[in-house]
Amino acid sequence: MTEHTLYHADIHTPVRQTYLVTGGAGFIGSHLVEMLLQQGHRVLVIDDLSTGLLENIVHLRQHPNFHFARASITNELVLDRLTSEADIVIHLAAAVGVKLIVENPVRTIETNIMGTEAVLRAAVRYGARVLVASTSEVYGKGTRIPFREDDDVVLGPTSRNRWGYAASKMLDEFLALAYYREQNLPVVLFRLFNTVGPRQRGQYGMVIPRFVQQALAGEPLTVYDDGEQSRCFLHVTDAVRAILALAERDEAIGQVFNIGATEEITIRGLAERVLAEVDTFYAAHPERSAPPRPAERLRFVSYAEAYHTPDFEDMRQRVPDISKIYQHTGWHPERSLKDILCSVVQHMAG
Repeated sequence: MTEHTLYHADIHTPVRQTYLVTGGAGFIGSHLVEMLLQQGHRVLVIDDLSTGLLENIVHLRQHPNFHFARASITNELVLDRLTSEADIVIHLAAAVGVKLIVENPVRTIETNIMGTEAVLRAAVRYGARVLVASTSEVYGKGTRIPFREDDDVVLGPTSRNRWGYAASKMLDEFLALAYYREQNLPVVLFRLFNTVGPRQRGQYGMVIPRFVQQALAGEPLTVYDDGEQSRCFLHVTDAVRAILALAERDEAIGQVFNIGATEEITIRGLAERVLAEVDTFYAAHPERSAPPRPAERLRFVSYAEAYHTPDFEDMRQRVPDISKIYQHTGWHPERSLKDILCSVVQHMAG
């Protein structure tokens, strides 16, 4: 599917199911909504646009099976009305991004915990299935690689804001599973690992769009610390396929699943790959003038400088074990890191 292209379901085709997507105007949410509409579902979206963008969904507004409500998930009246019409709720609305987490810890904790509680309460009233988005951050400072869903968790001290986000998402998981056990609410939890692709912004600390933006502008790429910390990056379309595969599996209810890629790369290596991909883009488009390159193409800064705090902690390595979701759904990533970088460069270059 090309950017901002949607193949509308036939208006006379019966709607398969009704989905409510919280945070549906966000990066992942908007891609999820597109795929649901392509599959013939009716889709309701609630988003207050605090981090999501109306431009992510504006091309969907005329679709006969799409409805958008600009409201917070803590608006009980709106959330109740939408949930009453939904068969399945996919709860993506959250405070995300390392920069946002560090700079706005109160907003992060309150949005995640209070928002998830509101969604679960509404779902119980109407018996909707709920899929709750969690994060690889919950693995904290774990050293067992790759991370498995049943691993023990080690977090840093409460004096460091970074761990408030991880703790809030852990509490979301505990709360959702409590509703499953005590209220028989059909709940599925999924932990996303570094999901990237078109429409993601670097504003809140996401590394790939930040690198691509700097490379396209001819600026040095800003690498935090020594750049030897490693991550695995998953294309958003692969993430959406995984989420929908879980939504359709009754045996997934009451369980937690990792969703991520396993192609590991250091952040320094990622920066070099981005520079190479941008060079390739300009070589393929000679009509566009490439900006002059600085003498030093990478600029290394400390975490203290990047996040304006002396006590920031990061994980050196983050790799998911995805055998569980494969066993339950057959899902595995289809797009490589090269595919990801190519799609992001093309999107951001316009």
